[in-house]
Amino acid sequence: MVERARPNRSRRPGGKPAKAPPTPQKPKVDPVRLAALRALQQVTGDGAYANLVGPSMINRHGLTGRDAALATELINGTCRAIGTYELIIEAAARRDTRELDPDVVDVLCLGVHQLVATRIPAHAAISTSVDLARSVVGERVTGLVNAVLRKVSMRDLDAWLDLLTEDVDPTEALAIRTFHPRWIVDGYADVLPADELEPALRANNVAPSPVLVARPGLSTVDELVAEGAVAEGPSPYQATWQGNPGDLAMIRDGRAGVQDGGSQLVALALARAEAPPAGRWLDLCAGPGGKTSLLTGLAREVGASVVAVEPSTHRALLVAQAVAAHPAASVTVIQADGTEPAWRFGSFTRVLADVPCSGLGSLRRRPESRWRRHPDDVSDLTELQTTLLYGAIDALRHGGIVAYVTCSPLRAETDDVVATVVAERSDVEVVPATRLLPEVSDAASGDRRVRGAVQLWPHRHGTDAMYLALLRRR
Repeated sequence: MVERARPNRSRRPGGKPAKAPPTPQKPKVDPVRLAALRALQQVTGDGAYANLVGPSMINRHGLTGRDAALATELINGTCRAIGTYELIIEAAARRDTRELDPDVVDVLCLGVHQLVATRIPAHAAISTSVDLARSVVGERVTGLVNAVLRKVSMRDLDAWLDLLTEDVDPTEALAIRTFHPRWIVDGYADVLPADELEPALRANNVAPSPVLVARPGLSTVDELVAEGAVAEGPSPYQATWQGNPGDLAMIRDGRAGVQDGGSQLVALALARAEAPPAGRWLDLCAGPGGKTSLLTGLAREVGASVVAVEPSTHRALLVAQAVAAHPAASVTVIQADGTEPAWRFGSFTRVLADVPCSGLGSLRRRPESRWRRHPDDVSDLTELQTTLLYGAIDALRHGGIVAYVTCSPLRAETDDVVATVVAERSDVEVVPATRLLPEVSDAASGDRRVRGAVQLWPHRHGTDAMYLALLRRR
């Protein structure tokens, strides 16, 4: 079953933890494959994020241009489909991948990706994988790697998928074919029309171009366009960029940022909602600071200031860096826990509660997350999410607005949390958020308990699957 294939080799029964990089590089080892393998080892063995460790390894191995692009594709593509790739390996090897050395499994997964999902010739994919196995694990495993990958090369991806899905039910087959664990497919099916399920899952496999945000009061979309960006997307502050955003001076000095259009829209909806005209705004779960900076710019336009709260020291520093270009009087960053308020109740007119969540709405950007998460994680998170939403409401003045936000489409983390809190508190009412975002159509969550809540989707809106519900304290 796909559920058991997740990128954390250190948890495998009988497996060994991934070897710590770096090891001496042998002359025959291709630096592109070596960089990709080292990144994959950190993802599967140490819980690293591909979007962070990938660029780091690429820089460490001095890759540029086409080599850097290939390494990025090998890392992200393998992480995205690793559960299905392990099933292919097991079918070809006729043994459970948990019986193999974790480093061998990583080498094989990289090889499978090259064979079934790229135009790399089979002989090159196999020979470079054998060299990689020899260098990283030892001569003893080269025969196994060569034999398994030769069997894999005898079928294309469609043929392998047909083989793997012969004797499974339709939902399991869809999970295998779209590179998702079964439980995520079930969660999507719970909130989407049947004809949108497969398009939504496949949209998670298409990496988006970098999305930029022009921070109000600091820059404009026209300025980004003048630098070569393209003004497109649902947010009025949004532009897309081809290449490294760090090449732009406006990104380096903090006048603009990298932020998904969905994240921009939820902050914009909070700013547009009717609330008491004067007073401070609160960003309850601020790290790493992208929404905080946008919210600060929007608050400055109406003469308000923002208090940004983050419990982690490292992430609080990231928030401070994200808002550094704004005037100091317009935003205050404090290190505190939103479940233990460091402020008096009723202190704020608007509160953004972008709560910790499973992150299953951002699978386009974090391809390994689908295999790392587990249904029990969601159960643990919903208690925290409910607590934070209660605290956000308590922080409001009467008439104030809280935006409950998650980067997840799962009902348990979205409508269920909001409906529970609304049912238990007589002092709050739902404010239709859909009316405040005319930029997006067909964005209602569809749950009658929380009328007017917004659920964005990659396949519909070109954004991450962000959820937004607005609540007013009566």
